Amino acid sequence: MTDYAFPPAKPVSLPILGQTERFPVRRIYCVGKNYLDHVSEMGGDVEAAKSGRSEPVFFTKAAETLVESGVDIPYPPNTENLHHEVELVVAMGPSDDGDVEIFAYGVGIDMTRRDLQASAKTKGGPWDRAKNFSHSAPCSELTLAKDVDLTKAHIVLRKNGDIVQQAALSDMIWNIDEIIAHLKSDMDLKAGDLIYTGTPSGVGPVTRGDELSGGAEGLERITVRFF
Repeated sequence: MTDYAFPPAKPVSLPILGQTERFPVRRIYCVGKNYLDHVSEMGGDVEAAKSGRSEPVFFTKAAETLVESGVDIPYPPNTENLHHEVELVVAMGPSDDGDVEIFAYGVGIDMTRRDLQASAKTKGGPWDRAKNFSHSAPCSELTLAKDVDLTKAHIVLRKNGDIVQQAALSDMIWNIDEIIAHLKSDMDLKAGDLIYTGTPSGVGPVTRGDELSGGAEGLERITVRFF
């Protein structure tokens, strides 16, 4: 038995629809600029994205940033421009051949301190403060991959009941298989990893008192409120 200087952090996990077991979370990978309309609204190089000359943009969030549906979230410090970015979440599990495969799907929101991100971009610095902060990765209950077909699914985010983001998942620049392949070529992708696959256009500000609710056909909803 290992002795620790103090109690280790509680393992992070997500509920799985219809299961008593929970999904143990190891890492969170996120994809940036994966919908052309979002590339455009953020001032990116749309032509490069269209032609495939650009590569996927990846960043990470700590597992501890996860928030389950139904939680009230405190407005984060050091920002006056918190933004929502709804995303399909892919949960990786072990495959029979010892590799990894898609285990389940969920709907997540990549919360972003946009003012800090803009400052980081100007200075050529990393996005960590803008993306990787407490409560910045809300995620729904997971649905097993074998139980859902996302071929024609759309992802939608409502703010206080009004639709603010909506897109077909098929509009992604890099599809799920391509994202996984890119990650495997660069990273140590393992069972327990989550992949936030990018957001469509319509990202916008969140203030205290707002409720966000995201969903996609066949998947459970993520709903959070800010105070």
